[in-house]
Amino acid sequence: MKKIQMVDLKSQYDKIAATVNASIQNVLDTNTYINGPQVHQFQKELEDYLDVKHVIPCANGTDALQIAMMGLDLKPGDEVITADFTFAATVEVIALLQLTPVLVDVDMHNMNISLERIKAAITPKTKAIVPVHLFGRAANMEAIMALAKEHNLYVIEDNAQAIGANCKFSDGTKKKAGTIGHVGATSFFPSKNLGCYGDGGAIFTNDDALAHKLRGIVNHGMYERYHHDVVGVNSRLDSIQAAVLNAKLPLLDVYNKARQDAARKYSAAFEGHKNIVAPNICDVCDCHVFHQYTLRIIDADRNGLMQHLLDKGIPCAIYYPIPLHSQKAYLDSRYKEEDFPVTNQLVKEVISLPMHTELDEEQIKFITDSVLEFLNK
Repeated sequence: MKKIQMVDLKSQYDKIAATVNASIQNVLDTNTYINGPQVHQFQKELEDYLDVKHVIPCANGTDALQIAMMGLDLKPGDEVITADFTFAATVEVIALLQLTPVLVDVDMHNMNISLERIKAAITPKTKAIVPVHLFGRAANMEAIMALAKEHNLYVIEDNAQAIGANCKFSDGTKKKAGTIGHVGATSFFPSKNLGCYGDGGAIFTNDDALAHKLRGIVNHGMYERYHHDVVGVNSRLDSIQAAVLNAKLPLLDVYNKARQDAARKYSAAFEGHKNIVAPNICDVCDCHVFHQYTLRIIDADRNGLMQHLLDKGIPCAIYYPIPLHSQKAYLDSRYKEEDFPVTNQLVKEVISLPMHTELDEEQIKFITDSVLEFLNK
């Protein structure tokens, strides 16, 4: 059996090496390393894929979130509501901009931000909501947008983990995660569903005026060289990373389907087990692109299972072991433990298994057999 990887980028590269290498070689031959043709090509093709008017490439996903907030002219002290159960980048940029982060609990069913908790957290100082499409599952954007409209709030989608996922609306229409709010942000970190070979990110919006402002912000506030019209940053997607993404973007749906197929096989093996809560996979399954495949282990030794898997050469991880409200950098007397019952439970139960485009039947069987071996002993 091939060695199991948490994310097997080498095997994925081997299948597309000729395309990737040719795309990178084009950058080297033309010496267009910043804002070159490869960047513009990627921007246009991603706009077409997402059916969004504007894609603004940038240096990484964290910058994408920060720049999105800068573009909305949020002021120090403005409150921004986001999920407690996610990676720190989401709250980090809120704090960096001297906004006031308001962390709220998540929904146990899908681990995404709780609509009821958002409602309870809204105050006159609230200016924005940042839903995170966690682990690749689209949040309930229809309800979030309706709530935001009712309270005149911005919605900034953190789509770092769910590019390609669809959000289905009650009228039957579908839109890509990241394109529904006033602005969306994503990451092209190598392990993402659409990943480059370094850092990269992008911002999405259908708002022409906002897009214009964001394009200035990513490039030192310049629209014309040495004319600084807005306060900006230096955050550009370099051409070599764009070259990699140009090779991969046509395969994104194929990659996401491979992840979904692997998730179905995992969940079929775990179905009905008293100690396992597996991700819910609908028949269509296009609302979840499985950046991570995350189980909840109930009434059993989650940490013991993790060590058992590691001892058998199976990589696994806990995303995320410490709630944001308990992190030293974000401690706040406003937060009470009783406000976060779901997050506090999830951090004790979750474990993520290997998930990538190259998982094969033999590997999945070995992983699932090993999980069941520990839980059934």
